[in-house]
Amino acid sequence: MWARAPMKKNSKRSLSVFFGGELFNLKHIIGNAYLAEAIYEKSHGRYLCALPQDFDPRGTAARSIRDHHIRMLVGSDLALFSFDGPDLDSGTVAEFMLAKFADIPSVILRSDRRGASDRSPQWNPMANYFPRTIILTLDGLATYKAILRKRQRRIDEVMRLAGQHSSADAQRMCDEVAASVVRALDRVRETEPVMPRHLREEIYNWIPMMPGLRGKEKTLRREFEKHLERKVQRNLL
Repeated sequence: MWARAPMKKNSKRSLSVFFGGELFNLKHIIGNAYLAEAIYEKSHGRYLCALPQDFDPRGTAARSIRDHHIRMLVGSDLALFSFDGPDLDSGTVAEFMLAKFADIPSVILRSDRRGASDRSPQWNPMANYFPRTIILTLDGLATYKAILRKRQRRIDEVMRLAGQHSSADAQRMCDEVAASVVRALDRVRETEPVMPRHLREEIYNWIPMMPGLRGKEKTLRREFEKHLERKVQRNLL
């Protein structure tokens, strides 16, 4: 039905990015917000991250929240997933798998230094080796320490707190991570789709059925057909 347009590497049009990650405590919420804003700035508005913590689903039931997240994910142009922690957040992994079912270009970010000395990513291999996916492994703590060492003079504890130097250094670290994420998003968006053209309509009709999204079948079909049409128009499928 839709023919994929020629690839345009220097498109100035903003692309939506689903931001998958933990959002259950102060550190998660602050970290997500800092990084999303830094990505927008470093990309000069090219990438607009949708933070799950800012979603406003209809209803507070667990299934309503889940369904809303799925809709937001499949409707996004790209996706960014935080794979931090000794154990990956199960919800984030589930969202990553859904992104792969929909052939969404994705970046996996790990800023956790634990296990960084090993050659392979520190999570179950079942979440690895998927196409149209870039794994970005950074050492967040080492980046922060390097910023501290660049200071020309030492600052005592009182001055660091009163002058808000710690948060300023954390913001610089976030900016560096965001710049790396933007480069990864630029690369992954140029990768060719894996989904065959002759199957994409059937697949996008099946995607809302697969998790059992609530709603009228005809309405869901129209919603996800619009997602597909938009992705084709943006050279993503």
